[in-house]
Amino acid sequence: MAITAAQVKELREMTGAGMMDCKKALVACDGDIQRSIDWLRENGIAKSAKKEGRTAAEGLSKIAVCGNRAAVVELNSETDFVAKNEKFLELLDTTVNTILNSNAKTLEEALALPTGEGTLNDAVINAVATIGEKIVLRRFEIVEKNDDEFFGSYTHNGGAITAIAVVKGGDAQVAKNMAMQVASMAPSYVSRKDMPAEIVEHERQIQTEMVKNDESLASKPEKVRAGIIEGRVSKSLQEMCLVDQIFFLEQDKKCGQYLKENGAEVVKFVKYKVGEGIEKKVSDFAAEVAAMVK
Repeated sequence: MAITAAQVKELREMTGAGMMDCKKALVACDGDIQRSIDWLRENGIAKSAKKEGRTAAEGLSKIAVCGNRAAVVELNSETDFVAKNEKFLELLDTTVNTILNSNAKTLEEALALPTGEGTLNDAVINAVATIGEKIVLRRFEIVEKNDDEFFGSYTHNGGAITAIAVVKGGDAQVAKNMAMQVASMAPSYVSRKDMPAEIVEHERQIQTEMVKNDESLASKPEKVRAGIIEGRVSKSLQEMCLVDQIFFLEQDKKCGQYLKENGAEVVKFVKYKVGEGIEKKVSDFAAEVAAMVK
């Protein structure tokens, strides 16, 4: 199949590999981006598959807490300018508080919740009519805790990133620190025991291929190579686990040690980065102008 320049550019941005290597990977994997990332890693060209979700939509996320319940929402707009609009901010407040006081489980249920303007969906429609820009409730989550647990929340850059952590033991400051850790270091899981088996197995397959393709390890006994593989798997997955990450406030210790010293453990966390994973249409203004004058 034909490989486009856009595909090569995307793969290069995601892996840091050279353009020719990216093209070679895409050709070998029939244009499949995820398989191409694995191919590059297996061949030692890309060391990791780190990828920050492409941020396209603008807007804000917000957290509201009441007693043992909290709600996190993401409300998208087309431009960051609208996200600062007073009407948009009012809608954001209405949205997070309406959802906080509900048992909604889906977006459809959330949008059907009653507000002062009819339903939450009606409030969104009214805001769109007033502001003149598309506004969407993209996602939300209701988080609950027990009486012996603490909420810790953190909002970065006015709502570009929000994070909330539920911590058992410790105190409110420990919970706050964990929310800040989640916001800044973006773990995917609390610990390895929370990680799906398929994630671990996928990484093991990648590392197995990398060792197989490493000529310097070809003469090593099978047992030694197996140990190298497991060691690399463990190291690669550490960044994904909160307790294995370096604690951002004390660089000489991991989060797990910090939590243990404070008699605490993280039960759950939620992190939203506005627009994460939504691909944004990039316009070429010069090309558009040139096309108009033809």
